[in-house]
Amino acid sequence: MTIDVHRAIAETARQMHATAVGDEGGVDRVLDAITAGAIEHVPGAQYAGVLLVSKDKTFETLSPTDPLMNRLDQLQKETDQGPCLEAAWEQPMVRVDEIETDPRWPDFSARVIAETPARSSMSFQLFTHQGSQGALNLFADEVGAFDTESAEIGLVYATHAALALHSSKQFGNFASAIARRDVIGQAKGMIMAEYKVDAVQAFEMLRKLSQDTNTPVVTLAEQVVESRLQ
Repeated sequence: MTIDVHRAIAETARQMHATAVGDEGGVDRVLDAITAGAIEHVPGAQYAGVLLVSKDKTFETLSPTDPLMNRLDQLQKETDQGPCLEAAWEQPMVRVDEIETDPRWPDFSARVIAETPARSSMSFQLFTHQGSQGALNLFADEVGAFDTESAEIGLVYATHAALALHSSKQFGNFASAIARRDVIGQAKGMIMAEYKVDAVQAFEMLRKLSQDTNTPVVTLAEQVVESRLQ
């Protein structure tokens, strides 16, 4: 790994740590920075995402850089196997040079080859928190896209990313932060549908009402969702 790469990763880490985490969008911005930075810094990485898995096998794909990541995580859920699951629960790093010939997850591999362009992958355990596990997952269309340098840089980057996420927990329990993000997303969707506005405008409406009424955005979002479900 060259000094330039070290410096680039260190700068990205500083940006991740500096990301505002005092509001409801903070965790999302940290996660977005993690996946975007992985594509930029890890050789061979073409797609990136964070997979959150709970002990009851609830799956959530966070900050995917491409819709393909959602599909790959869905295939792991449907087959109950795959490199991202193994990284989340068992191994600090899992590398797959050729998905088609790797014997470890036959059902998953067969579906990936048949249904997606992905041909190699690398996954890093990112965090463990109160029954939930998270992994940073990288995929590429090329066989053998990841080498020893990719693994070395990826481990350094994943370590910085994990520290940034740990720091973001000053915003609150990570799982709670994800739940807050979800309810805000639901409320935004309802506002968009009712008032014919886009996502940015919907959140701005929530934010302004929050300021005007001195009510937390997440509380307002919960009220919007509850009112529509009644």
